[in-house]
Amino acid sequence: MTKSIRVGMADKKLCRPPESISTLGLGSCIGVVLYDKVGKWCGLAHCMLPDSKLINMNDNRDKFVDTCLEDMYKALLRNGVRQGNLVSKIAGGARMFAYDSINENLNIGARNILAAKKFLSEHHIPIIAEHTGETYGRTIEFFPETGTLMIKAVGIGIFTI
Repeated sequence: MTKSIRVGMADKKLCRPPESISTLGLGSCIGVVLYDKVGKWCGLAHCMLPDSKLINMNDNRDKFVDTCLEDMYKALLRNGVRQGNLVSKIAGGARMFAYDSINENLNIGARNILAAKKFLSEHHIPIIAEHTGETYGRTIEFFPETGTLMIKAVGIGIFTI
């Protein structure tokens, strides 16, 4: 049986085969997999908020898309991953609460998706699959041996990308 490494909320971890890596409860949070398709190293981040610069008390860098992804990216490079081998898969970023406002700043899920895409674009890491937005939560598990991301969408079903 393959050991699955669990990533908590506002957390990130790295793994490689034969391990898999998973996180529970992605609502408006975004799950980002950075994957070395050659060396099979991967990292999974579970980020709650898009931008660390908008919060004064930001003692947990893993809470924010910008700082968490930067730290995970650097950790992968320290483990010998070549930047040119990296691809990404993203999931989550749901709109979890209905509200009668045109203020999109309240839509944390959409802002998390945009922040993740901005980081990936700036670092020239292609997004090869995504399962984002909508109005339901997700649990995800990534298998670096095959590069498969399994998504359990609450009340919807199971998908692999």
